[in-house]
Amino acid sequence: MARKIIIDTDPGVDDILAILLALSTIPEELEVLLISVTYGNIDVHNCLRNTVSLFHHVEKEIAWRKSQGKDAGFKTLLKSKPLVAVGPETPLADQILMADFFHGRDGLGEIHETHPHMTPAETWKDLFQHAEKSQDPEEKAVAEELQSTDALFTPSRVPSSEEILRLLRENEPDTITIVAIGPLTNLALAASLDPETFLRAKEIVVMGGSINEGGNITPVAEFNTFADAVAAARLYALSSPNPSTTMPPTAPSPQGSQPPPFLQPYPPNLPRQLKITIFPLDITHRHSLSRGAFRKTLSPLLAQNSPLAEWVSAFMTSTFNKVESLQRDVSGDEVELDLHDPLCIWYCMGLNPAEWKIIEDEDLRVETAGQWTRGMCVVDRRTRKKREDDGEGEVPGDTGNWLGRKSGNRLRRCVGSPGEDLFGGLLLKRIFNL
Repeated sequence: MARKIIIDTDPGVDDILAILLALSTIPEELEVLLISVTYGNIDVHNCLRNTVSLFHHVEKEIAWRKSQGKDAGFKTLLKSKPLVAVGPETPLADQILMADFFHGRDGLGEIHETHPHMTPAETWKDLFQHAEKSQDPEEKAVAEELQSTDALFTPSRVPSSEEILRLLRENEPDTITIVAIGPLTNLALAASLDPETFLRAKEIVVMGGSINEGGNITPVAEFNTFADAVAAARLYALSSPNPSTTMPPTAPSPQGSQPPPFLQPYPPNLPRQLKITIFPLDITHRHSLSRGAFRKTLSPLLAQNSPLAEWVSAFMTSTFNKVESLQRDVSGDEVELDLHDPLCIWYCMGLNPAEWKIIEDEDLRVETAGQWTRGMCVVDRRTRKKREDDGEGEVPGDTGNWLGRKSGNRLRRCVGSPGEDLFGGLLLKRIFNL
């Protein structure tokens, strides 16, 4: 049976590839319920524009394939169109940080400036503006009329966090997986609003963190985790037998006031622990796509005027050039793009499940307050044995309560896949239906 997924994303380059992979699966593999948009690689407005642009080019590609007598592909998408919802513009408790230095100010290597003919008309904004006012009958009618022109997705009428909770309530427990490939703000907000409903999720699959490798935004931190370290720490605490042992500290509130709801403690005695599987840079760095392999696959499609190949080639060309500019010893066809976010989709597709290598029950915590270490993933590398005492509080010699049997997080971490050298080719074959 197909795995139902929600994709929480900040569409830059590898996010777009991940979404395309998910939508090009077959219905027996995945059902994409929601694409939940957050800020991250760039501001939330550009993330939403890139999401709409993706559907615009997929629609053109499907029409082109049919005109050429080809299989239209995108069977998962054509069977069930997803919702698209929008989240907040800023992290829970930090200043916003974006990765526009790498992805460009629009998230796709400035494609909206260099290839303006590839950008959908600005009328897409009205889909979400009217959706937000949809309780008004007149506004609802306008939204429905606009939606009829964009048949591949449905704009949500509520923020991402509320849409996530609604879907979890309306589906049986353990049937929805949330794939988080951006900062974790939307998920942390949903968990804070209604933790018991959030715990109905089957699994949270996260692209984030760095354990034994250097970071990609600081020497010790990966971008998604760094961008909202508080959100990551709060989400990961739900994997703990006792979430209070790993919750991040909060800044003091003005006298007499309470912290905002999204920074308050979780209620005691939650019904169960959250299953979280993370894909840190340690594993995602080992899955890449070379410029040479990309060019070899897309050249025939470009010669045939494939709309999707033209769009993907435009932003990938810019991205390969950017990667090359940052490397000292790699150039030409050897330049590679790491497939961080698509790897999480491949895992959810359920192919060769026995060949995925997962470390279970790792007490991994996120640093939220360090001057130089914000977003760092901390694990206990000491060989000390666990305490027999299961008390919740700290004891002498165990600052941070790392050794208690009922304290600390319990994350799953991917350390191996069915084939590091195979994934880039599989990705292109699925997306372009080859």
